[in-house]
Amino acid sequence: MQDTDCTENLQHCACLSRDYPVSFAIFALARSHRARAASLLADIGLFPGQEILLMKIAEKDGESQKSLCDSIGLDHSTVAKSLTRLERCGLIARHRCSIDGRVSKVYLTDKGREATAAVDKVWADLERLTVAHLSGAEQAQLIALKDKIVPHME
Repeated sequence: MQDTDCTENLQHCACLSRDYPVSFAIFALARSHRARAASLLADIGLFPGQEILLMKIAEKDGESQKSLCDSIGLDHSTVAKSLTRLERCGLIARHRCSIDGRVSKVYLTDKGREATAAVDKVWADLERLTVAHLSGAEQAQLIALKDKIVPHME
């Protein structure tokens, strides 16, 4: 069953949508957005979340693995696993720091730099799909609501 099918089926679960309308709306939106992102990312050989790491490395090539973990708020094992996958695909390379051998620095490869252009296109497509039926005011309101809710959820 596809994620969109699950979300559509869950809309028939009156207890969730009736008793928890805001949480259910956020759940349904996040689920459908992630499913579309996953589909677009699959076309370029990535899984959701890998593009965030890739773009973070592009922002600061040669950053330590620990700094990457800290900057995106994920634990070491999750990041290490994702980096291993990106490394196997030839998108990144990890090298031990010459000053401190315990530190692993992460670099984009040429293939990784090419992939960041594809990620930009995926996110541009995703943004267009997401806001296609929202006015500028609705987009601003959505961002403002996110800014209001997220700090209290973390």
